[in-house]
Amino acid sequence: MAVEVFNRYENKFLINNAAFEQIQDELLYYMKSDEYNRQHDLYTISNIYFDTKNNTLIRKSMSKPKYKEKLRIRAYGVPELDSDVYFEIKKKFCGLVNKRRTRLKLREAYEFAGTGRKPEPKDCMNRQVMDEIEYLLKIYDLEPKLYLAYDRKALFCREDRSLRITFDTNIRTRRDDLRLESGDYGETLIENGQWLMEVKTQRSIPYWLSELLSRYGMYSTSFSKYGKEYQKLLRNNMNMEGEDSLCLNHSLQQLKLIPQYQ
Repeated sequence: MAVEVFNRYENKFLINNAAFEQIQDELLYYMKSDEYNRQHDLYTISNIYFDTKNNTLIRKSMSKPKYKEKLRIRAYGVPELDSDVYFEIKKKFCGLVNKRRTRLKLREAYEFAGTGRKPEPKDCMNRQVMDEIEYLLKIYDLEPKLYLAYDRKALFCREDRSLRITFDTNIRTRRDDLRLESGDYGETLIENGQWLMEVKTQRSIPYWLSELLSRYGMYSTSFSKYGKEYQKLLRNNMNMEGEDSLCLNHSLQQLKLIPQYQ
């Protein structure tokens, strides 16, 4: 059975194609490709993120609180309604990421999200996670808000399977047609040739990796795919005039994306 509960620290780095080619060659001395990359150089991950009508979850997340949470449906590739997907809760508290998920059919996930009622239990489902998702759907009154997909290369450490490094590129999003089976198209979120590298570990970063990152001048940065898209949405809407524009300015100031006085 696939792992359904993760506790780890995540460090993120934005790098270009040249850095990606250089560092992945050296990483393969210590690491190996995960099962999805053994047949394909890259594989696609697609997600539907849920939020309130007023974007409560992402707004809270971007204010950098000690605790934050997200809810999403995740698939590998473009699924069909009868394909297996994961319904996931991702929480972060004081830097520690906790991800909890349960497997179910895509049509079951849609119905669960739309009605708030859990599907009939099956052996493949994590009942505790189902209860947690039911609770989140109830207290927040969540709805699908964003489609987000990207192409990934992932590596596992040969000696320590808890150490994982992923490289995501071609990140694309859309805020309409919010169904995973509709295809993995969308508007590009980062520049062509950029990669989001994430170092995920339950322990501290090993010395050999720390030395490698230092040698290539790679330093961690704060980057949320959903947060980046929401920031872009607000900035695009700044073209609105009148009262709506003032409200959006206030929103950006609260999220510390623009200065309070200009």
